[in-house]
Amino acid sequence: MGVQIQTPNRLVIDFLDPAQVLQWNPVNDRVMGGVSTSQATATAEGMAFSGVVSLDNNGGFASIRTLPCEYGLDGVVALVLRVRGDGKAYKFGIRTDEAYDGVQYQMRFATQAGEWQDIRLPLNEFQPTFRGRIVQAPSLDPARIRVFGLLISDRQAGSFRLVVESIKAQF
Repeated sequence: MGVQIQTPNRLVIDFLDPAQVLQWNPVNDRVMGGVSTSQATATAEGMAFSGVVSLDNNGGFASIRTLPCEYGLDGVVALVLRVRGDGKAYKFGIRTDEAYDGVQYQMRFATQAGEWQDIRLPLNEFQPTFRGRIVQAPSLDPARIRVFGLLISDRQAGSFRLVVESIKAQF
């Protein structure tokens, strides 16, 4: 009888290290005339993605994303985010190139207000999008992951706050 060994999740980003938060920058609807705001802030619990979504001037989204980086995620089947949210829904985004604008693979997840959750995001369930619309694109190749992002949209106006403790990879 063989023994099955469970491989632990590999830590990709530990937001308890404040230096990791400095790699995330806001990209809000201001790029198209909106007035939403967001920021990534280091806290004792991890990175806080917070701000205000406004629907004024045809706006309606706030996001943050990493600077491009080589993550070495070949063979990964899912990412696991440890988060504490505010009851709103968010999207996690992945880019496979270093272009500022282009195809982004996204997956939506819901949060429970004030509760810590481990959100498992299978890579084969991410949808390729361009500026919020689903497009035809090659399947997401984990070996090519260069940029991570967080987004709030879907007409969820008002203040928001999502704390992320870590991003882990499941192989």
